[in-house]
Amino acid sequence: MTGLHTIEAMRDAARRRLPRFAFDFVDGGSGAESALARNCAAFEAVRLLPRVLTGAVARDPSLELFGAKYALPFGVAPIGLANLAGSGTDLGLAQAALDAGAPYTLSTAATTSIETIARTAPGAWFQLYVGADHAIVEDLIDRAEAAGFKTLIVTVDVPAPGKRVRDLVNGFSLPLRPTPAMALDLLAHPGWALDLAANGAPRFANLEAYGGKGAGAQSLAKLMAGQSSARLDWALLADIRRRWKGALVVKGVLHPQDAARLAELGADGVVVSNHGGRQLDSAPAPIEALPAVRAAVGPRLPVLLDGGVRRGEDIARAVALGADMVLLGRPFLYAAAARGARRGGGELFAILADELDRAMTQLGASTLAELRQVEVFAPTTFNAAPARPDLRAVESRRTAP
Repeated sequence: MTGLHTIEAMRDAARRRLPRFAFDFVDGGSGAESALARNCAAFEAVRLLPRVLTGAVARDPSLELFGAKYALPFGVAPIGLANLAGSGTDLGLAQAALDAGAPYTLSTAATTSIETIARTAPGAWFQLYVGADHAIVEDLIDRAEAAGFKTLIVTVDVPAPGKRVRDLVNGFSLPLRPTPAMALDLLAHPGWALDLAANGAPRFANLEAYGGKGAGAQSLAKLMAGQSSARLDWALLADIRRRWKGALVVKGVLHPQDAARLAELGADGVVVSNHGGRQLDSAPAPIEALPAVRAAVGPRLPVLLDGGVRRGEDIARAVALGADMVLLGRPFLYAAAARGARRGGGELFAILADELDRAMTQLGASTLAELRQVEVFAPTTFNAAPARPDLRAVESRRTAP
């Protein structure tokens, strides 16, 4: 295979290698996939104004975040069922991130366990779904702490599963239920099918401990479905904050008032995200919501962004608009499917780092701090007005009869 130089090229290669149901699970969004398209399109509307004669001969994109130093301001987002891209994807991406000096985030819905990733990639982050079963949530937190994870990312934008039409059309579910169409699809993708036969179908590895002895894929899938729950509220999140001694980051924030309240609650960071366009199809793109969130929390709270990043220049745009760190999910799965997880992940880190470096050079920014000073033209309908001072009063007005 010739060299792949863009995320789009990796996506095309992934489409060729993966059976349709696997590619569509990775690639798809919710509803009409408007949010999915908007996430990428919104980046293209952001303009950065270069400065010349700055002497930006050397660029340093490193940063410190949550008590650790990273060589790059981007990393791997939490990805469920990553091994659909190929066996060993979780492990390979964790190793690629470690090699690049970037963060890797293990999902509750990962196909590799908390304990295995902790041994492979010290310093990885763990993402928690607060599901319907309180005991499972408590034990997942215990396991992450015992394994040595220092950063916990709590996802808050999944009160119910998104309607993912591609998965419904393909009849995708776990365990895989072969149909004549799926069988033909597998025959047309022998490399993926042989990998599946040799290594087994992806499983929700972090939930196997809770399914009972000999639990099958179907029962584990039901357990995972229960991780979409509306029971997570401010009081429960405050309980998690009190319990977790490391850095607590909240993912799935779009409203500036929510971000301000999270800062007051004691969160150590927020991730501006619409779950990759996989939940509410009418949600704004994260890059659209980012400026108002940054204005609401000011410099007191790190702000991360997830969703729609397809080039190193997008990372520059996000940093210029106020992001401290950017996370990518789908692009790393494209890379894993196209090239193998560790190799593909490493290549993607190199591509994005090179593109970011070129952008910083063109903009005249030697550091991320200087990149944040770049003038930005970003059309948006969202106001960066400060959050209302008494958020409890806001809630009481909403609930009053």
